[in-house]
Amino acid sequence: MRLLGLDVGSRTVGVAMSDPLGWTASALEIIRINEDEDDFGLDRLAEIIEKNKVTGVVIGLPKNMNNSEGPRVDASRYYGTLVEQEFNLPVDFIDERLTTVEASRILIEEADMSRNKRKGVIDKLAAQFILQNYLDGKGKLTHE
Repeated sequence: MRLLGLDVGSRTVGVAMSDPLGWTASALEIIRINEDEDDFGLDRLAEIIEKNKVTGVVIGLPKNMNNSEGPRVDASRYYGTLVEQEFNLPVDFIDERLTTVEASRILIEEADMSRNKRKGVIDKLAAQFILQNYLDGKGKLTHE
């Protein structure tokens, strides 16, 4: 069993992958997308899924702090629908509030990384947090 974690934005998708046993998540890469032009990076995602024999996908939902859902949650759910249809894989969603904030904090405090360098890794680190939180909570995809 190998899961992908995705942090979906309007211009990038951060990608993380679990180890084969589903215990730990590792940041993998950032896929460039363009929602405005219906370019969702599915070709690159297909390569990752095929190469690593991925069995499921977890997508973060960027809910508001009061637990309400805005347009970015809708966009993430839409991306999940595309992934399900394109790859015939189960997709689950997890609340991702504060994952990007936490990723940024770690990059500033622990790695002492400049703002420009943080931009290049923050999405995949957020995806790692999304997937690790899911694995730690033993989401439903991990029981299949």
